[in-house]
Amino acid sequence: MKSKDLQKLVLSKYENGDGPTKIFRDLNGAISLQTIERWCKSIRDTGCINLSTSPGRPRTIRTKAAIRKIKNRVERRRSVSSRKIARELGISRTSIRRILKNDLELQAYKIQKEPLLTDEHKEKRIKFANRIRTNFRKEDTMNILFSDEKMFDIDGVYNSQNDRIWAANRSEADINGGIRQKRKFPQKVMVWLGVCSKGVSPLVIFENGTVNHERYIKEVLPIALKFGNDTFGNDWTFQQDGAKPHTHAKSQEWCAEHFPSFIGANDWPPNSPDLNPLDYCIWNEFAQLINWDAVTSKRTLITALKRAVRKISQDVVFESCSSWTNRLYRLSQNRGNYLR
Repeated sequence: MKSKDLQKLVLSKYENGDGPTKIFRDLNGAISLQTIERWCKSIRDTGCINLSTSPGRPRTIRTKAAIRKIKNRVERRRSVSSRKIARELGISRTSIRRILKNDLELQAYKIQKEPLLTDEHKEKRIKFANRIRTNFRKEDTMNILFSDEKMFDIDGVYNSQNDRIWAANRSEADINGGIRQKRKFPQKVMVWLGVCSKGVSPLVIFENGTVNHERYIKEVLPIALKFGNDTFGNDWTFQQDGAKPHTHAKSQEWCAEHFPSFIGANDWPPNSPDLNPLDYCIWNEFAQLINWDAVTSKRTLITALKRAVRKISQDVVFESCSSWTNRLYRLSQNRGNYLR
């Protein structure tokens, strides 16, 4: 019920002899007893409910002029902190936030990073999406083994925006895990992983050195082949991105000779982590399952990685692979732009 309707109802009830307390009970608390008493006093004094002036104290900070200034400041440059606006306008940061959120109905969003896509990249992405959607049935896409490499270091993974420590003060927060120390040159381990609608492949860990095409052929591709054949038989497709060890002529030759089907070096679009379930879902799930408190060295990191990979949820893996065709459709509708 609108305020005007409530005022008419209170006026009618009061003129019929009802007191403020009875009116309050009849309205089931739709408005406060204090407000009803104030309205009844206005009726006694003036014969009507007069709300021409605000019942509270006048605004001194969140005035129309201040709101207009802040609106103009934000429109001039969207990427600006509330602290900087407060300093420029001489208004408290709390008032700035109230104006931005309550009066201007704005929300603060972090600037997101994404790969740079040229028009050529977008065209290749659309071409790839259309080719898959034309030549692959839904059940065929569920038989794709997606793969990727990722580097982990012993300093761990944490979200600087969302990971918070609740404490009475900064000192207490620091004592209870509010400080993350970063090494200048932390020990690192690269891993390879494959995922499909039916599960996760064995984890391949590269303990030393870099990965070239020879190591890739010797240490990764046989693992992918065995897992794919054991899972799907002879009806499946292997996916890999455009990293140099993957696109090397000998790697491509090995794939052509051994895999039932694979996405070739010229087919997978460049700068497209948003099309790989590992990048848009599984790696994050994997990192969250690692017990980083137990990681103090390269050896303990490897142990933690081996334990965490076994905990990856089958439901999460299935949903990430199942949604792949939908992402391809969205990509086509989005003119090849990056999917968030």
